[in-house]
Amino acid sequence: MALRLVLNCQQLPSVFRCSYVFHHPRKILSNVGNDRQLTILRYTRNARNTRTESFAPRQTIVPTEVQGIAVESGYIDPSKIWRSLLFTAAFTTGSFIGVSIWEYETIRSRAMQALRSKLSVNWFRDRVKHNRQEMEQWRKDLTGWWNKLSPGERIFAPICALNVIVYGLWRIPSLAPTMVKYFASNPAAKAVCWPMFLSTFSHYSLFHILANMYVLHSFSHAAVATLGREQFLGVYLSAGVIASFASHVFKTVVRQPGLSLGASGAIMGILAYVCSQYPDTQLSILFLPMYTFSAGAAIKVIMGIDLAGVLLGWRIFDHAAHLGGALFGLFWCYVGSQNVWPLREYFIGYWHEMRGPPKK
Repeated sequence: MALRLVLNCQQLPSVFRCSYVFHHPRKILSNVGNDRQLTILRYTRNARNTRTESFAPRQTIVPTEVQGIAVESGYIDPSKIWRSLLFTAAFTTGSFIGVSIWEYETIRSRAMQALRSKLSVNWFRDRVKHNRQEMEQWRKDLTGWWNKLSPGERIFAPICALNVIVYGLWRIPSLAPTMVKYFASNPAAKAVCWPMFLSTFSHYSLFHILANMYVLHSFSHAAVATLGREQFLGVYLSAGVIASFASHVFKTVVRQPGLSLGASGAIMGILAYVCSQYPDTQLSILFLPMYTFSAGAAIKVIMGIDLAGVLLGWRIFDHAAHLGGALFGLFWCYVGSQNVWPLREYFIGYWHEMRGPPKK
């Protein structure tokens, strides 16, 4: 395990200058100094909204820019929290319904393949053999590589690929308006809901994505071995959106608008689950393997740092998102996996009736 490490990046190749934290940093993009870079907060005390004065500072919304692109900042409408809450509840429910269907269809497909292999006639086997002979060599190599992966690596690989693709999209200047609007979570923006999800696959700096993917890879094997790939994916996606919701709530309460992005909220959910499930497992620092500590102690320290960041108002990293993801991971370890996940059997029963008997 790698502990939290701070790296100050003074010069980046494009629009942002910020600090990054390892273990699992969820970036809050900070104030920068030239017109190519992003400014999060500009306050003027000239306007007053009496209806929501207890939540909002007396300010007007001054457009900020990313390479000349206006970014909504300033006033945060507290009523948007309800939209965020409803989206979080709907997305979390939908995620677990989706992975339950995935689990059912996988089992159904394997059962049908086993049945057909016994009942298949010679012409069918010959046709399959002929088609396999026509497969290109690269596809065979890819299939062989995939089969050699562990269950944890098979679920990690597509998640990592999506993060890498989104990282590449940040490097295309013409896509900057879309990336800022949909791939950075901002409670002051008009588009609130889907960025809560899309931002969990979004990284702007190379160090940021490398750090997060390293941590996810380190803990995905143990998590998938315990949860299974379907339940793992449900927990991962739900933890990411819940982390974004926690960030929205915190920013609204303390009246600190800003953009957030990164997979650390989702990773914190997996990290908290694994460390709570296996608290006596010994972990070590990446470059200092001689120093070991228990997983239970590690998650307590990490959550303690994030709690201090929330209480003391540290604004470099999105500590509220970290805590939101970690708390969901703890909930799933002690409550969700035993009491919530088994409830999917009722839905799978209805789904099975809708699907009907398999075709021979």
